[in-house]
Amino acid sequence: MKHTTRTLLAAALVLGVAAGPLALPAAASSPAATATATAQAPLSPEALEQVIAGLPSKDATAALVRVGGTEGAWQGSAGVHDLRTNRPADPGARFRAGSVTKVFTAAVVLQLAAEGRIDLDRPARAYLPELIPAAYGEVTVRQLLNHTHGIPAADLPGDTVEEWYARRFVQYDPRELVRMATSQPREFAPGTKQHYLNIGYTIAGLIVERVTGDSYEHQVAVRVLRPLGLRDTSFPGASPRIDGPHNHGYQVMTLDDGTTGLRDVSVWGATDGWAAGDLISTTADLERFTRALFAGRVVRGPLLEEMFTLPKVQDLTTGDPAAYSVGLSMKKLGGREVWGKTGGRWGYNAAIASTRHGERTLVYSVNSTDAKGKDMNRVALGLMVTTFGMPSK
Repeated sequence: MKHTTRTLLAAALVLGVAAGPLALPAAASSPAATATATAQAPLSPEALEQVIAGLPSKDATAALVRVGGTEGAWQGSAGVHDLRTNRPADPGARFRAGSVTKVFTAAVVLQLAAEGRIDLDRPARAYLPELIPAAYGEVTVRQLLNHTHGIPAADLPGDTVEEWYARRFVQYDPRELVRMATSQPREFAPGTKQHYLNIGYTIAGLIVERVTGDSYEHQVAVRVLRPLGLRDTSFPGASPRIDGPHNHGYQVMTLDDGTTGLRDVSVWGATDGWAAGDLISTTADLERFTRALFAGRVVRGPLLEEMFTLPKVQDLTTGDPAAYSVGLSMKKLGGREVWGKTGGRWGYNAAIASTRHGERTLVYSVNSTDAKGKDMNRVALGLMVTTFGMPSK
């Protein structure tokens, strides 16, 4: 099956991962995988197994996968726990979920909106007047959540993975990140374009704390984690470690001897992500969360539609129609709308995805060797298109 660069780019952009042109993994180009890449094709465990076969590879050291829904279910794991012992990967391991955190943050904000404690159309400055300057006084809470706010990213030091690794234990205060971001000129007038960044969710987390008088982490716990029984999902706080059993994450970089190779990056602080990207979870917990969210058991009533409504603006960098809603992103795959969120922290790529009514769901953790690179990980891409199908034109 021949794929154009444009089609592959569309696949690589699925559900919020910015990526460049990428050749489809061999496993996803196989006859079995091609059969699953058609609209509403039957679930193929053989094709999914082929996608994660052969790990560890140059692209990933481990993969944990769960596919579910009314159309069938499959679970699989491959690769190693760590490259020192080469023990098999733990299928129940915890991992960094990265920007999947944003879905939890959005859900809590929408719950507070349903309670009348947050108004999505109210300026963020009304909740944080001492932090949000007048230059950004028109930015609303909804615009924070759907990335149409126009606030630039905080300008953190470092240009290379080696420089970022050297600063891996630096702790960032979310308020300082907001001050750094809002001290810069706006990227565009609020509500006129879309630019996917973390900063809107950092501000949203602070608004949750202001209106509840409680910590962001505790609010997520009492509103989402405990009601759903997500016992293996947590926030690391200031700790750079993944608490509990986990498969090690690795990153390609220049090593101490000047050669290029894999460095264990399992221990790396995530305070720069906070409410936008510091969650730790498991595939079992994220699958349970995805099912509950799409069934309307996390955000109830009309406000759930905020998560399935794309703003009618264009992306700032590509000019394409907006792909991000409140908390989620959408791509048409295999002839159907697939909604979800991907995430990347050094050593770990993760994703949740589902058709609108839960007919087919996907949760994965891929221990990518370049988790924040410009290209989408080949194993992750193979899992996405094998589960749901190729992007629709």
